Amino acid sequence: MAAVVDALRAFFAPTTFVIDAENPGDVVARENLLDRAMGPERRRKSSEKLRSGRLPAEGLAFVARDVDGHVIGTVRLWNVEAGVSREGHAVPALLLGPLAVDPAHEGKGIGGMLMRAAIEEAKNRGHGAILLVGDAAYYERFGFFASRTQHLVMPGPFERDRFLALELRDNWLEGTAGLIVASGRKLAMPPVRRAA
Repeated sequence: MAAVVDALRAFFAPTTFVIDAENPGDVVARENLLDRAMGPERRRKSSEKLRSGRLPAEGLAFVARDVDGHVIGTVRLWNVEAGVSREGHAVPALLLGPLAVDPAHEGKGIGGMLMRAAIEEAKNRGHGAILLVGDAAYYERFGFFASRTQHLVMPGPFERDRFLALELRDNWLEGTAGLIVASGRKLAMPPVRRAA
């Protein structure tokens, strides 16, 4: 029922936003939006441990902008290894998150548009699966289910029924098991100057 209400609300709401690639100038606005939408506790989540010190997956960071160009929504995908296959090989995947919409702009279909853009671009780039920790009732409409992560674990505490996956390629996660680990590009750190 919630998906129907969201679809109707988005249908009748005027389109006052565009989905765009995130750029370096969006970082401060994005962080401020995440603080407003999710609060300071967001930094303590297990997913954040996988993102810390890393860059989003190439071409997979998106923002929603209002008519004035302000960031009103955000989503990023991150390179991870989703445990190992039956043969013992690391299984590449993506971790989605966080997805957030400015509270002043909720109910306009922005989150759904960001999700569809992220999923489509990940598929176009040849990725096999997307993992996330979130509300199953919301993410199931995009094809995410907990049954696909039953043998995978997040680093640190997580709620099993909120750990979901979408396979972009058939059976990508079939037989995988183990810990999710970060595998993406690291942030470049400035050189450390030593005291003379």
